[in-house]
Amino acid sequence: MIPFRFPHPLVLLVGFILLATVLSYVLPAGVFERRPDAATGRAVVVPGSYHHVAATPVSPLQALVDIPKGMADAASVIFLIFLAGGAFTVVDQTGALRRGVDWLVGQFEGHEKWVIPIISLLFATMGALENMQEEIIPLVPVLLVLMRRLGYPVLTAAAVSLGAAAVGAAFSPMNPFQVVIAQKLAQVPVFSGAGFRLVFLAAALVLWIGGTMRYAARHRVAPEVFDNEPITTNATARHGLVLLLLLLTFALFTYGILKLGWDFEQMGALFFVLGVLAGLIGGLGLNGTAEGFVTGFRDMAFSAMLIGFARAIFVVLDQGHIVDTIVSGMSAPLAHLPVALSALGMMGVHTALHLPVPSVSGQAVLTMPILTPLSDLLGLPRQVTILAYQYGAGLCELVTPTNGALMAIVAACGVRFDQWWKFVLPLYLALLALGAVAVMVGIAIGLQ
Repeated sequence: MIPFRFPHPLVLLVGFILLATVLSYVLPAGVFERRPDAATGRAVVVPGSYHHVAATPVSPLQALVDIPKGMADAASVIFLIFLAGGAFTVVDQTGALRRGVDWLVGQFEGHEKWVIPIISLLFATMGALENMQEEIIPLVPVLLVLMRRLGYPVLTAAAVSLGAAAVGAAFSPMNPFQVVIAQKLAQVPVFSGAGFRLVFLAAALVLWIGGTMRYAARHRVAPEVFDNEPITTNATARHGLVLLLLLLTFALFTYGILKLGWDFEQMGALFFVLGVLAGLIGGLGLNGTAEGFVTGFRDMAFSAMLIGFARAIFVVLDQGHIVDTIVSGMSAPLAHLPVALSALGMMGVHTALHLPVPSVSGQAVLTMPILTPLSDLLGLPRQVTILAYQYGAGLCELVTPTNGALMAIVAACGVRFDQWWKFVLPLYLALLALGAVAVMVGIAIGLQ
């Protein structure tokens, strides 16, 4: 018997593209009518407006064409990955990054275990504040160097970054792309129920960070030791300047995201400047800097392409006009369930929907106008309906292969997706159970 091997990420994503193609022939095409929404600035669906339209099955040839279309749709993210990967390769080749990590490890000597909760809390905060995901990809090379130097498995780099950010986002009381947009669509006061959410956010982070620390301790290996070439005074000064430049870049990166509304193009430009300046300051010269960028482009190519393949799945479903059909079909049975089961059913629906609609804000726009009137009919508090959306869609970011950022980060860490699933599934189920408890408590206290 041939032993089962988990599919390669590209095989997995192409399989989903083929499944989406087949579904465009099987499921009836249909759409909801949409209207502009002043509160969110987006087009939202009109409840009860779902109707069938002429079938538009996606041909196999068109499905293949949709792969480069998906890459074009995700071009800004893909180029960010290339430019950031090139920049960090240049920084690494100057020797400054490893010297900086050595210094940091020295500061935590004897207390290395605290590195995981500190970094996790930083990323969880960014997730709670601005739904940080793709922005994490450029930071993976730094985390990998740190984790290897501490002797922690490389999977830990993904867990403390994207994992913590996803948990922070899913349980956040203020995430503008999840809870705030859902509250506006459900017409409840923005930031209402924040205290309730904070309690369960704290519990969720204890679960996630505890699970990550346990995994890191059980799989710890001998710390990676860097080759120590002789260091001159000039080299030390160059390393210090490059590290200062790196810190300034991170500060500007964070400020640009939170205050200036930067998109991926601005981030990519910032990292390109970082790479050029780091190479020149670090003594690589123009040619050495260019060669460093080329090496980084090559190393990040696979992670970048995964983003495009993941995006192509939604492109196929959208061309087949079956996304709204899936939403309508999944939400209709909820009307016939008791209140508590309906709320839990909403969590399940949001979890399932996040596979074909891997955008939390897009899912809110698509589902909240439908589920809010339904929750009123059932006597379910609207705030609880929002919780079901947050936990169902937000936590699914940890496991769904259609999440391009997840696939890219796991690949950048050199971890097989089945290894990630083996690590994350117990924690994911525990977090889902915590979310279900929050929903039940919300119903019991009539959360408003």
